[in-house]
Amino acid sequence: MTDTFGARRRHAFRPHAVLPLLALGLAMSAPAHATDGYFLNGTGAKAKGAGGVEIALPQDGLAIAVNPAAVTEVGHRLDVGFEVFVPRRGARISGNTAGLNGDYSGNGANPFVLPELAYVRPLSDRVAVGLAISGNGGMNTRYKVNPFASFGATGPAGVNLQQIMISPTIGVKLAKGHSLGLSPTVVVQGFEMLGVQPFAGYSQDPANFTNRGTDWAVGAGFRVGYLGSLGEAVKIGAFYQSKVWTGRFKKYAGLYADRGGFDVPAAWGAGISVKPVPALTLGADYKRIEYSKVASVGNPVGLLFQGKPFGAAGGPGFGWRDVDVWKIGAVYQARPGLTLRAGYGRSDNPVPSSQTLLNILAPGVVRGHITGGASVDLSSRAELTGYVMHAPRQTVRGAGSIPPGMPPAGFGGGEADIHLSETAVGLSFGLKL
Repeated sequence: MTDTFGARRRHAFRPHAVLPLLALGLAMSAPAHATDGYFLNGTGAKAKGAGGVEIALPQDGLAIAVNPAAVTEVGHRLDVGFEVFVPRRGARISGNTAGLNGDYSGNGANPFVLPELAYVRPLSDRVAVGLAISGNGGMNTRYKVNPFASFGATGPAGVNLQQIMISPTIGVKLAKGHSLGLSPTVVVQGFEMLGVQPFAGYSQDPANFTNRGTDWAVGAGFRVGYLGSLGEAVKIGAFYQSKVWTGRFKKYAGLYADRGGFDVPAAWGAGISVKPVPALTLGADYKRIEYSKVASVGNPVGLLFQGKPFGAAGGPGFGWRDVDVWKIGAVYQARPGLTLRAGYGRSDNPVPSSQTLLNILAPGVVRGHITGGASVDLSSRAELTGYVMHAPRQTVRGAGSIPPGMPPAGFGGGEADIHLSETAVGLSFGLKL
């Protein structure tokens, strides 16, 4: 950084300046799909342009939404951005004896706009604070032709999950080049289910299973992070995000395990960035997301046939497994005022082939994404950043995915294949204060 924290001590932190941005983020938030299950491939336009790499490569204020220790490195700044997200998702059912066979498009709701923003303020040469607002949402489909119509389902089918992550942050420099950060994390989440009326008969609370409108819940957890320098050219970082314990979706107490529970899974990871020459920085991240530890996400649908109805304690879920995520990225200073970025990310598929039936509603199965982006200085203090992301189509073919036999003993057998691809473009405005 070109100026020091100490030179800024005379300015007081004014949280009221950030509150309107918080309200804007909540008002504009919309669901979207994501490339790490239902987590976004990165947070902030600069990280997204570099493949999502950010644990040890903080480039703007939104880096604190992943690694809170970055709050001591990015300086006094404001970042406001948005992403336009276009997922293409659908399903094919074959070999079914109960009338489900067909090709189905889940693209009845496209595109999505997802805003994000951050404000960071140094308080001294050792302490800095910030606030980041970002979103998740990888469970969103709308099938205008209902895949379950032959069972008696009416109207469109689909789900709509949206999560807003609010991360107030404080970071401390323990020594030169080594910082720790802490973010108490608040989550506001909304959910709606449509068009799965026939499955309400498998619920302990059929009246609170589907077509109940959007329900909201609030939860809290925490995130801790470390960022360190090994000489002038190497940075390392790590973070841990606790499970976020949330209130229940009461309108869907008969759908999700534990009477509507839907916590946000824990995640952790580490990263490194290297500057081989002054104009080029290379980075790599590893992240683990523990989807299986959240019953409503990780429990298999087969629990239905072991005496566990939907909505029960330890009841069925989407059957997602934990995923490992790897990202690499490059940032190149092409000339003064112009920075170029590129990257690639690869994650495990969270949906086993045996769990594709329920995941017709939530096909978060893409595995790889490629990105590119650039920043242009508008002045000595202002910059504009853009990026593009594409995740090629990934198909998971069902294997033992639809229980044989006719309802209520089974669902007619056969297989459900699900697919997803994604394209996104984003723009962000950054201001050094």
